[in-house]
Amino acid sequence: MSHYIMIHRLRGPAILLLIGGLALLDQLGVIHHFWSWFWPLLLILLGVLMLAERAALAAEGGYPVWPYPGQPYPGANPGGAPPSPPAGSSATVSASSQEFGKNSQGGQS
Repeated sequence: MSHYIMIHRLRGPAILLLIGGLALLDQLGVIHHFWSWFWPLLLILLGVLMLAERAALAAEGGYPVWPYPGQPYPGANPGGAPPSPPAGSSATVSASSQEFGKNSQGGQS
């Protein structure tokens, strides 16, 4: 797996660990005012992760085409473009008025 993708996928868990660690320190009385610590540390964490992603991209030579090299993208058409729908087809399906019969109270019969 690409190092860039691995670092990118760690962003959410890293934020959760930051929240949990700060909440634990707040409960233990080590720090006070949880939110005043959270925002600066969140910005620092996101900045460090962005720098790590950029370093991984530079080391790998650019963005990965797909997370797993050598495997096609799911649903990819080998010809390139997605197949076009047949001529005269429609994306909507009309329903006849008999399918939605209503009783006198406004509900379905």
